[in-house]
Amino acid sequence: MSKRVALVIPTMDRGGAEKQLCLLAQNLPRDRFDVHVILLTRDGPLSKGLREAGIPVTVIGKRFKADPSAYFRLRREFKRLQPEIVHTWLFAANSFGRAAARAAKVPRIFGSERCVDPWKTTAHFLIDRRLAKSSEAITTNSAGVRDFYASHGIDKAKFKLIPNGIEPVSVKPRSREDAFAALGVDPQRKLIMSVGRLWPQKRYRDLIWSAELLGSLREDTTFAIVGDGPQKGELLRHRDAVTIPKHARFCGQRDDVAELLPHADAFWIGSEYEGQSNSVIEAMQAGVPVIASDIPGNRDLVIDQETGRLVALGDTADFARQTNELLDDAAESERLGNNARNRIATEFTVAQMVDKHVILYDGTDGKA
Repeated sequence: MSKRVALVIPTMDRGGAEKQLCLLAQNLPRDRFDVHVILLTRDGPLSKGLREAGIPVTVIGKRFKADPSAYFRLRREFKRLQPEIVHTWLFAANSFGRAAARAAKVPRIFGSERCVDPWKTTAHFLIDRRLAKSSEAITTNSAGVRDFYASHGIDKAKFKLIPNGIEPVSVKPRSREDAFAALGVDPQRKLIMSVGRLWPQKRYRDLIWSAELLGSLREDTTFAIVGDGPQKGELLRHRDAVTIPKHARFCGQRDDVAELLPHADAFWIGSEYEGQSNSVIEAMQAGVPVIASDIPGNRDLVIDQETGRLVALGDTADFARQTNELLDDAAESERLGNNARNRIATEFTVAQMVDKHVILYDGTDGKA
């Protein structure tokens, strides 16, 4: 008889945690697990794939941060579904979901922390610590995330480390001309790419400065930023104040990144904090050398001088310097790209990610 599992997350927006939950839901063995996805706040574009796969998706509709009616609706949904396992992802779902699951007497409750969260206050960590006590385990994709929460009073042994998984690329790259045309970049230029939400965590202001330094140094590079978000207007003004579109270009939200990445000469991520970046995994899978801020989440993926380069957080000049070195050294760039591709192919597969969740849900795993 299959186990009924309820996976709870705030939304189905295009984000790293949401992608991983979808991959898990769609790839758990159907003969062993009856999977339901519950969205605490609102629906989003990624739920289309879940519904097409026959996975029920329920929207609770939380209206504001401390909406008590959402807690009661969620508890009622758990009582209706009677899942054996509830697994919640991200702070709002972790908070509402684990509390409601406990009240509904769900037998097994798991949480999931996906990112280092320096924005959290004392009150947030108090909630995290209290709910951790009623959690059988807390999954995370990064040792850095585990260590961050351990430093805030949650037992390190409570965490189960399960790296993100990525599917093999199933689309062919576009021609170089088509790819550069899609990004609005001259194909004669060197292409630096970054993919992610436009908000302060990603520190795009730093990367725009790096793009100006690199562009002024070489006069043949364009930094293409793929993504959208609440900081877009501010970042456009910043770009126009410090550089020119030829050096740093905003390319908007795109669904064809896998077709474009193989044409990038380097990939940048300058984040202040991360869990485990799916965009970095995708760049590494494409064999693109990654230059990343030296923070815990990025260090889980980018081994300095082996699968990429690490740069001190906020060091705009070093981003430009390290990238310039790789652009001038094709053999080193190829070595890093090949090492990165091999690491992703062997250590970050969807099958491995799903298998580790199966072991966890079956109750046969050891401690992280």
